[in-house]
Amino acid sequence: MHRTHSFHIPVMGIGFTADTPIKVAHFGIDSVISLVDDILLEKLRKMYSKKFRVPYKEITDKIDDFRAKRITAYLNLIRTCVEQKFEHIKSIPWEKNKELLDYINMLPNTSKLKIEFNNHTVNDKQFSNIKQKILDTLTLGHIDVNIMTKVDKENYKENKKLPAEYNDAHAALRGFANSKLNASVVLSAGLNPRLFSYMAKFNDFFPDANGDFKKQIILKVSDYRSALIQGKFLAKKGLWVSEYRIESGLNCGGHAFATEGYLLGPVLAEFKEKRNDLQQLTQKLLFQELELQNKTLPNTSLSFKITAQGGIGTREEHNFLLEHYKLDSIGWGSPFLLVPEATTVDDKTLAQLVKAKEEDLYLSDISPLGVPFNNLKNNTKDKEKQEFIDKGRPGSSCPKKFVALNKEFKEKGICTASREYQYLKIKELDGLGLSEKHYKNAFEKIIEKSCTCVGLGTSALLAYNLDTKVEGKGVSICPGPNMAYYSSVMSLKNITDHIYGRTNIITRKDRPNVFIKELQIYVDYLKNKITETKIPMHKKDEKYLMNFTLNMKSGILYYKSLFNDRKGFFDELKSNIFKELVKYDDVLDHIYRDIKKAKIAI
Repeated sequence: MHRTHSFHIPVMGIGFTADTPIKVAHFGIDSVISLVDDILLEKLRKMYSKKFRVPYKEITDKIDDFRAKRITAYLNLIRTCVEQKFEHIKSIPWEKNKELLDYINMLPNTSKLKIEFNNHTVNDKQFSNIKQKILDTLTLGHIDVNIMTKVDKENYKENKKLPAEYNDAHAALRGFANSKLNASVVLSAGLNPRLFSYMAKFNDFFPDANGDFKKQIILKVSDYRSALIQGKFLAKKGLWVSEYRIESGLNCGGHAFATEGYLLGPVLAEFKEKRNDLQQLTQKLLFQELELQNKTLPNTSLSFKITAQGGIGTREEHNFLLEHYKLDSIGWGSPFLLVPEATTVDDKTLAQLVKAKEEDLYLSDISPLGVPFNNLKNNTKDKEKQEFIDKGRPGSSCPKKFVALNKEFKEKGICTASREYQYLKIKELDGLGLSEKHYKNAFEKIIEKSCTCVGLGTSALLAYNLDTKVEGKGVSICPGPNMAYYSSVMSLKNITDHIYGRTNIITRKDRPNVFIKELQIYVDYLKNKITETKIPMHKKDEKYLMNFTLNMKSGILYYKSLFNDRKGFFDELKSNIFKELVKYDDVLDHIYRDIKKAKIAI
């Protein structure tokens, strides 16, 4: 699949990019829809059906396989809406076609289409000869979807557990597979063997004789080892990974899957170095499996894209990553939350994002998944949570139950952010006879969890004045640390001009280089890990912390060599970059010595 732009908009939250393709795909911009919340998608389908005059019939939760059917119906509607808008661009007279001009103007300046268009004027005699060629060259942005592999709750009907194919992630996958989209599913949050195996039931994921796919697989990973393990697993099922989407472990929005100290630069370098090895190994396994399954064998070698995302914020960083690591696209996430023409954020939350500084953006433990989660201080969902705590009734009513995965107290599973779970957990805590200090710490950990599976979708409902009777009005939002350096609402033209260096919308002069910012976040994360580790520490903890520290020191050594050898990029920042690298190297030396001195439990 050819990309019109050298950037893509990753999935953000649950509702923030739920309708992004309708806003940007007709301009050739790729984006990703979360498939977590079928209830939200059904509400949006009703709204957009009316807007685009498409017949609508409600899919209630009373019908069989309603979750998958809702997702299929929504994705098919998105495709219809996007195609309508795209055909509209191509059919309007050129003299009055503002959207076509917007399409062309937002392209990178290196685009052949843009250069050819700008070489002529609408009144130029030769222009009429190239009009059709230009129209034929226009392409739609990809309408991709995201499935968090671990959000795969089992479901029940009349207290009887349904087969695994009705689990949430399985149903979401089926909903996508049965849709008319020619697109990709982004699999995030790691390996889910049962879900990955289930994908092999759908023919659209298999190649034809030309090596083309109706539906493709994108793996979101934080390091090469994870990509290799998952890529091999899928290949042994006859499934090909068409893109490895590398995300910084901590310098990102949403859930943060920290590596063991492996920094983005060295990770990208490993992918660059081992790209051919990965292709040859996985293709060999794939072709063997396709032969065993008596499936069509492509008559050509298969390829995959490698992309990166997480904290990129300037044209120079964007171009450097593309060029130096031979990447196919760069993900720009958090800044797009300030672009109403691309994402869906309610006005109150938008105003909070505009004002957000470094101290307002933090890595929290509020996620019921038990994974660190990037959060915005004083968001309305956390305020709502605090109100329940103040009333002596901590926890959410858990109206949607998408993350009801904990089975400590019930076979069906309940969410750790729910009132039911927190009541039972506090009751258990009361019987442990802990000291006041230890009780308070344990209590705080229980009530810290927030109902993010609802909060991350509510913003879209508020933005469109849709019913929030079930959800309430509390909004969770999950920008990455990079949000601190953007301080105004932007148009789609503003942000694309910024990405391609035609303007600069960052007014602050103190924004760190993307690699340095990630290093800083990882050092803070390591310090917190050490603080949380009990003394005397176990040998396992000591080994983990020492390896983490050494991996980061290895990363710093890599960056020193990179910035010393590479000319033509970051020249004005190099002096400060080297100072920061030396500073954090010293910090890690002290940390390493402290770990070695720590008492080890026998």
